[in-house]
This record gives sequence, C-alpha cells and structure tokens, in this order.
Amino acid sequence: MPEVPNRSWMRWLAIAGAVVFADLATKEWITQSLHYGESREILPFFNLVLVHNSGAAFSFLAGAGGWQRWFFTIVAIAISIVLVVMLRRPHRDKLVPFALALVLGGAIGNLWDRVTLGHVVDFIQLHAGGYYWPAFNVADSAITVGVALLLWDGLRGGGKAQTKASP
Repeated sequence: MPEVPNRSWMRWLAIAGAVVFADLATKEWITQSLHYGESREILPFFNLVLVHNSGAAFSFLAGAGGWQRWFFTIVAIAISIVLVVMLRRPHRDKLVPFALALVLGGAIGNLWDRVTLGHVVDFIQLHAGGYYWPAFNVADSAITVGVALLLWDGLRGGGKAQTKASP
C-alpha cells in the first residue's frame, strides 16, 4: 500500500490537544475535590487519590533534589518537537499518527504541570490483593496507550516498507 501524503496533520494535533484538555481538566477537578494525600475508594480496585510526582514514571528520580524538574522539562520539549515532526510525515494508515498524537498530548499535559507547578498531579490508583499500582493520570494513560499502539504496529510489521512481489 503506498504512503498517503499527510495533508491533514493538524487533525492529529487536535487529538493531542483533546488529550491535553482532558488531562488538565481532570487534574483541576481532582485538585479541587481532594486534599493532598486524600484517597477515595470508587471501586474495590480503584481509588481516586491526590498525589504529586516530582519525578518521572513511577516517581523515578522524585527525590533527586530539584534538577530533575528541568531535565524532564527539556526531555518533554524535545520529544514533543520530534513527535510533531513525525506527525507531519506521510503514514501508511491512521494507527501510527493516532498513537503519536496520544503520546504528544500526554507529554504536553505532564509538561504543563511540571513547568507551572513543579510536579505532576497524579490521581488514578489501581490496586488488588494489597498491591498498589503507582498513581497516574490521563496524560500517563494516553502515553501508555500510544506507546502500546506503536509497539503493536511494529510487531505487526507496520513500519516495514512493502515490496511488490515479482511476477
């Protein structure tokens, strides 16, 4: 299947924008609804909890003394630029640009928190049998789904160039 020119890459930016909006809106809602550290059970395996993460995924480098805020800010800006460039390129189908848009929206949502607050607001907590998954947010979810879609695309051979069979 030949690559289709990406004439409407702005729609992918709109999807990324929707992720940013949903992320920031839910963070604002939870910040207004809960006190820091407060937890509310919603289902037997799902809590809403207000926590702040000054590190990266799973609070990686959270206690590093403050330099990580600017390091992760620079990394998120660089990744966002690369993702926008990738979105402007032609794609074989809609899966890859959709996945890239999810990752971009999630990166920008968490970047906004990091720049304006100095930490990322997390509030979704899953647990079972006394084991708790680290709290996360809408941006983290979008990044996770986007990366999973990119991995799936790679595993199914979506990134490989298709060649015509010889007669």
